[in-house]
Amino acid sequence: MQSLEAGKGKNLLYRRLLASLPDTSPVQELAFTSFYKAFPKADVPKLPALLPEVWFHWDPQTVSQRGKAALLRSRMDFLLLLPAGKRVVIEIDGQHHYATDDGRASPKRYSEMMSADRALRLAGYEVFRFGGHELAQPNGEVILMQFYQSLFKKYAIIDSSAPE
Repeated sequence: MQSLEAGKGKNLLYRRLLASLPDTSPVQELAFTSFYKAFPKADVPKLPALLPEVWFHWDPQTVSQRGKAALLRSRMDFLLLLPAGKRVVIEIDGQHHYATDDGRASPKRYSEMMSADRALRLAGYEVFRFGGHELAQPNGEVILMQFYQSLFKKYAIIDSSAPE
């Protein structure tokens, strides 16, 4: 009975986390669902959770004083909290990360993104970025699954001798 209840709870949590993703980003949804496809179903409960839409620091006073733009780089697409205090940020970058609203390349936006990456790294996070275009290709799911497997092998979360 307890196993059945635990299964329902895990399924409910998965659905709630999936529902927290923005409707406007099918590649973020792909990044989330691919994580759970990358590993045997029996191993998933033993893996660190992939947490979507995590705010690095939310300070309402900052918003009121500097406006919403002050926190644009404070939300992570995904966060993984790994053993030994390792923290991994996964970002899925759409055009708005490097271009203006009319689609023109924006060195300013790109620079802001790189500055935010440096701040995250200095705060102890490892940052991995994917281009939305890259993941929208037919092999996007395979790219993500191989990445998750390689990441977990790097940190010895899964057996490094296991085939990918």
